[in-house]
Amino acid sequence: MTGLEGIQTVAWQPPCTLQHGQQLTRIVESMLRRAGYRLVDVRDPHLCCGSAGTYSVLQPKLSGELREQKLEALLAEQPDVIATANVGCQTHLAGGTNTKVVHWLELIRPA
Repeated sequence: MTGLEGIQTVAWQPPCTLQHGQQLTRIVESMLRRAGYRLVDVRDPHLCCGSAGTYSVLQPKLSGELREQKLEALLAEQPDVIATANVGCQTHLAGGTNTKVVHWLELIRPA
């Protein structure tokens, strides 16, 4: 048991490293949909969650404000889980919500 049984709806949080650094978009979303998940719409998905490496340590007030804004957008449609592709974002977001935040690969299970 992984604690992820029964997950159906996912709020996808594309980290800045994936979007802006690697310029990879819609790939993870496609894989999650093929795995059977329903992705909820998230307002302003391109905005940073506030983690940004050491940013959350060096600028905690601003980082916390960004996290609050991002979580408001991610949780608007009450997803079962939030998924991201960056452990820094995962840890940062998890610190501000009771909703489970996972790395997207945790949702991909063998057929």
